[in-house]
Amino acid sequence: MTERPSRKPAIRRLVLVLIGGLAGVAVGLAGVYGIAALTGNLFGGPPKDMAKDVICRPAVALAAKIAPLATGEVAAVIVAKSPLKVPNLAFQDADGRPLALDNWRGRTVLLNLWATWCVPCRKEMPSLEALEKKFGGPNFEVVTVNIDTRDPDKPKAWLKEVGISGLKYYADPNAKTFQDLKSAGRALGMPTTVLIDPQGCEIGTIAGPAEWASDDAVKLIEAALKG
Repeated sequence: MTERPSRKPAIRRLVLVLIGGLAGVAVGLAGVYGIAALTGNLFGGPPKDMAKDVICRPAVALAAKIAPLATGEVAAVIVAKSPLKVPNLAFQDADGRPLALDNWRGRTVLLNLWATWCVPCRKEMPSLEALEKKFGGPNFEVVTVNIDTRDPDKPKAWLKEVGISGLKYYADPNAKTFQDLKSAGRALGMPTTVLIDPQGCEIGTIAGPAEWASDDAVKLIEAALKG
């Protein structure tokens, strides 16, 4: 009687082939999803956080370059050590028209939050005006946002009373700009001032007042504008 050949070796080979195929698919998927993790998805570009990091790396490099100038009257400026895209803060102009920080893309901005109840805020306002008069133009603006939540006419009246006319008037009567900066870890008190590059990235932040008309401040801002 002829003995039938055993089917076990063939079955074993088939199982090994299937296992190998599945392993290859797994590796392929891992490769695909590994790339997707780096690019956000196969076609949609990098994840938002990574894209923001890439956009803001030049601001960190600039911060490191100007760090030695954060001295004297602007010694309290903390330069950016890691990329931070400043939130797209919303506020309004003197006529109540809505604005957002994105309106200043392409320009370097010294963003300052102030209020009439904040004595240091009022004290530094003339120096902010002097800085705007010196550097203000197509490439730079001192953007002072008032966050008084009561009596919207009071800040305008105070500015007129002390003769501040060289700064455009911006306001956030809900003070949400302060809360948004606080959530980003950049508003620890009043006044709060953030130096922002043309891409909307932090170059440096200072909690508290500074003498913005001083030689120290002028050199710092001048270096930031030169890049």
